[in-house]
Amino acid sequence: MDVNAAVAALAAIAGVCTGVIAMLAFRWSERDQARPTRTSLNTDAVLPPGVDTVLSVLRSSAVVLDESDSVVKASSAAYALGLVRGGKLAVEPMLHMARDTRRDGEIRQVELDLPRRGTGRGEALAVSARVAPLGSRLVLLLVEDLTEARRIEAVRRDFVANVSHELKTPTGALSLLSEAVMDASDDPEAVTRFAGRMQIEATRLTNLVQELIDLSRVQNDDPLEDSESVRVDELIAEAMDRCRQPASTKQINMASGGTPGLRVWGNRSQLAGALGNLVENAVNYSPARTRVGIAVHRVSASGGNLIEIAVTDQGIGISEKDRERVFERFYRVDPARSRATGGTGLGLAIVKHVAASHGGEVTVWSSEGQGSTFTLRLPEAGGGKQKRARDAPDTSVSTAPAAAAGRPAEEDHGPYPADPSLRLAPPTVIPAPEVLP
Repeated sequence: MDVNAAVAALAAIAGVCTGVIAMLAFRWSERDQARPTRTSLNTDAVLPPGVDTVLSVLRSSAVVLDESDSVVKASSAAYALGLVRGGKLAVEPMLHMARDTRRDGEIRQVELDLPRRGTGRGEALAVSARVAPLGSRLVLLLVEDLTEARRIEAVRRDFVANVSHELKTPTGALSLLSEAVMDASDDPEAVTRFAGRMQIEATRLTNLVQELIDLSRVQNDDPLEDSESVRVDELIAEAMDRCRQPASTKQINMASGGTPGLRVWGNRSQLAGALGNLVENAVNYSPARTRVGIAVHRVSASGGNLIEIAVTDQGIGISEKDRERVFERFYRVDPARSRATGGTGLGLAIVKHVAASHGGEVTVWSSEGQGSTFTLRLPEAGGGKQKRARDAPDTSVSTAPAAAAGRPAEEDHGPYPADPSLRLAPPTVIPAPEVLP
């Protein structure tokens, strides 16, 4: 009995100890869960009320730092810009600004150029950083990406500089020629020569001002406000009539073909001006006694049928390095030749904006010494396709062959239209053709 009693007593004592240990473990677990961890310290709980909501709606990249320079809160944009890595602020100048602001409470702002994350081309990312105290222990860093704004400002600045230069050239020439006329008042032959030159410069100045007006108009106007169903055949005929006189002077044969009766939806005057610019460039940059072909076709696309208008010449061609820039304002492949033909460098920029505002695109295929093909693609009128132009984004200019976007690879005819009658042979084997009436 004494042995059994001793065993029972030991079992009871063991049970009590087990219960006490379990209770202590449970209490310890609860206390451990209630204790703030390092992770919970660096979360929204330490932020003042409402700050997290405000930071989530800001367009700027936001980073909140604590007294140990650890990141308490960072927006997704801050991670995308590469500002935060491994829970720390990765940009040393911004880190120094945050420490200075934490020390004296002064708001600081600076603009920095940062290396662009993920590129090996050394491209700079322009940002504006602003640091301010947030409560007694935290510092708020707001970073705004200025790269696109700076690019637009650079484009605007270059545009103003180019306009000033282009306007200065003819106005300066007119001033000098007027002085020459005055000095040669007793020489009728010289007066006649100088007066003719003044007319040329005045015409050049008028064309430049008009194209500046046209470019401003196509950038600001909504083409659908005054849109209609436009016959492509009429646009081609109008473009050919516009260039018939200079083509006749150079004995250039202009020919058109393709699918008749097609229509596009848009602003008639803008479309006629864009196509006229393409044909005029083809004539101006083509040698004498060559041909300029205009072909129109319907091509299938995922968003609906497109009307493709290809203008092919046998001119000097465009080098590969110039192909991506021919649609920039005032850019000329051959500045000396452009000035001789009266070009302003704005025609293709106007074509690009007209195509984009109508929901289409313009592409170029070219080879030096063999000619070029500029292809204008626009949504076909009918079936609600005209609605596509309103919602279409600004398309980037492609330098792929003219047929690549709308036809299979086997139908790519290089610099020539698909219509066999409009495929142009090299200029050296073409005799002087009879100019079309």
